[in-house]
Amino acid sequence: MDLTLLYRGPLASCDYDCPYCPFAKRRDSPERLRTDRACLERFAGWAEGQTGDRLSVLFTPWGEGLVRSWYRRALTGLSRLPHVRRVAIQTNLSCRTDWLAEADLGTLALWCTYHPGQTPYDRFLAKCRELAGAGVRFSVGIVGLPEHLEHARRLRADLPEHVYLWVNAAEGHLYDDAAARLWTDLDPLFPYSRRPHASAGLPCRTGESVISVDGDGTVRRCHFVPAELGNLYDGSYREALRPRACPLAVCDCHIGYIHLETLPLYDVFAGGVLERIPASGI
Repeated sequence: MDLTLLYRGPLASCDYDCPYCPFAKRRDSPERLRTDRACLERFAGWAEGQTGDRLSVLFTPWGEGLVRSWYRRALTGLSRLPHVRRVAIQTNLSCRTDWLAEADLGTLALWCTYHPGQTPYDRFLAKCRELAGAGVRFSVGIVGLPEHLEHARRLRADLPEHVYLWVNAAEGHLYDDAAARLWTDLDPLFPYSRRPHASAGLPCRTGESVISVDGDGTVRRCHFVPAELGNLYDGSYREALRPRACPLAVCDCHIGYIHLETLPLYDVFAGGVLERIPASGI
């Protein structure tokens, strides 16, 4: 089986306090952190044992995972497994980068987001340059708020040319054509993010070759559809995998709509679906 897993454990704490994020500066109790660590180690152990499958794993924590040692260890360990095609994580890049020297950089990748006002620009840019110098696969993005436009322009000018800069439409924010053109000048793929995608009844890879997994091992088709398909650890999810149409009216998050079969994004991001890296320069 060729399977993509989006893993999100109990971790909800973050070291940033972005005004557009409900998990900003949230603190997890020591007990919750211990639970998150145990859940992640269980998941990594399960993945290690799935030698008959080809796995791709994207960690999508509500909080910032890479400041926690167990996420760095899990990414490093999974990257070395021959049956893992790709392992990636969404991160604000506030952690150090030296741990990546232990990983297989042919398998590991990072999906990085720059949050203006949360970290000095020069510090974030220096880490991006460290990643590029070390040969790490990564993309960099920003939320498309009007006050972020100049930051995004500066970032595009300073990043290595091969690094894709993506722009996420801000939740609840409407873009007229003039504003959309400004963001599209920076990210030619911004039109896919500009508006939610009508998805009701449309074929989607989630629930067939893509699944969402929580810390208890509960499997759902994606993060946005609550219906359960079974459990990862007792194998009950496998018999539920099949082609499915989307039950929601719209899909407005990249990690959801990228899997819609009616969009060409698997071709656009061929080889870089999890880390949000297009197949060729754009």
